[in-house]
Amino acid sequence: MTDVRPPSDADGGVLHTLFRSDRGGHEQVVLCQDRESGLKAVIALHSTALGPALGGTRFYPYASEEEAVQDALNLSRGMSYKNALAGLDHGGGKAVIIGDPDLIKTEELLLAYGRFVASLGGRYVTACDVGTYVQDMDVVARENPWTTGRSPENGGAGDSSVLTAFGVFQGMRAAAQTQWGEPTLRGRRVGVAGVGKVGHHLVDHLVEDGAEVVVTDVRAEAVERVVARHPQVTAVTDADVLVRTPLDVYAPCALGGALNDDSVAALTAAVVCGAANNQLAHPGVEKDLADRGILYAPDYVVNAGGVIQVADELHGFDFDRAKAKATLIFDTTLAIFDRAKADGIPPAVAADRLADQRMAEARAVATAAR
Repeated sequence: MTDVRPPSDADGGVLHTLFRSDRGGHEQVVLCQDRESGLKAVIALHSTALGPALGGTRFYPYASEEEAVQDALNLSRGMSYKNALAGLDHGGGKAVIIGDPDLIKTEELLLAYGRFVASLGGRYVTACDVGTYVQDMDVVARENPWTTGRSPENGGAGDSSVLTAFGVFQGMRAAAQTQWGEPTLRGRRVGVAGVGKVGHHLVDHLVEDGAEVVVTDVRAEAVERVVARHPQVTAVTDADVLVRTPLDVYAPCALGGALNDDSVAALTAAVVCGAANNQLAHPGVEKDLADRGILYAPDYVVNAGGVIQVADELHGFDFDRAKAKATLIFDTTLAIFDRAKADGIPPAVAADRLADQRMAEARAVATAAR
């Protein structure tokens, strides 16, 4: 294993623990700054009850450090729940790098980031997320042995968006089974908001299954790529138009907060199931969806295929083994819908309770073993 040491002022780097478990339910949150490369990052560890925290690195031009911290807190909490319900022996963590990756991403910055992650001694295992890619993880891994999402040439599993999309499709099939009695999207109209790394793979599955697909994305080239591959796919101008378009299923696959008071009120779809993290803009949205009779597949349940893939990488990646585990997202989603119906609660609440139960049992076992 590579020798690692924490960054120091001599390196031009500063790692500062912001707070531990006395606030927000998180075990640890650190602010990272490397003067030489310009790196500013936040690493949030929500829980290590089930094992080392596992979650991706988001590279995004946040408006403020406070906004970046809040996003890291939300995303890392979601990773704890995602990993728990995916049956992984990992807790939840997330890192965000502050800045526009098209403008400031450099090899030096990624190496500095790798040193910060390594200084946590394996408590956090990183991977790709919005704004970071396989080639970036190859660079990070040069300084940090706890890196997944690397290229096959460097011992990794490659692009995790393939199994992320596959898992979302399994969750959508489970929602179709629950809502319409058949685990297929054939003949259903599905609106996909965001056809980037994950969304365009999801479109492939939907078209193959016989769905009618409508897409949108803030990047015209992303839409053009999908339509060129599948000429039968139609496009609308933006997500606001898409939610008002007559749909059977709405699939948010871009950034979080897509389900808010306005969008839920405008939705025509009977099912919401997509790849984006933290789709609910605020507490209570899950009840609004249920009150409208819209079946919501919790995002962190259905989009777990990617984290299943990168977790498998830690044991010597086997695609078929990882895909078999991602296939179980169908069963997990059905179980959540069943529990929600039995308990008279929204599916998001049922999913949270199941995840909390697994983490609490792990903590109890660890406490008893001390």
